[in-house]
Amino acid sequence: MTSDRNVLGGELEPCGTDPLTGFFRDGCCSTGPEDVGRHTVCAVVTTDFLTFQSQVGNDLTTPQPAIGFPGLQAGDRWCVCADRWVQAHQEGVAPPVVLASTNEVTLELVALEKLRAYAVDVPADPSTLT
Repeated sequence: MTSDRNVLGGELEPCGTDPLTGFFRDGCCSTGPEDVGRHTVCAVVTTDFLTFQSQVGNDLTTPQPAIGFPGLQAGDRWCVCADRWVQAHQEGVAPPVVLASTNEVTLELVALEKLRAYAVDVPADPSTLT
């Protein structure tokens, strides 16, 4: 595991368990060398984001029981690839982000200010949002 810190510098909080997310399917946006897609952004997926992902060949809505993937619906919290989030942002369809559950390695690709603009959570210490 590369990091267990979030983009705010605190402990990485769980992203989602229903459906169970994360590269390691542990509910967190943890990462490591084997996670070449860098599934580090905890997003609250939207219909626009899911549609866009399908259009670019990343179908996140169709269940795949063989690998335990239930398919996503708008409102689900999911660890998305950082570069996929950036791509969606460039197309105007980036989903909201849960900062406390987004891995700090995301900051290698996305500025904290940009993530804060999409934030839907309030950290335990709101002064970190200044």
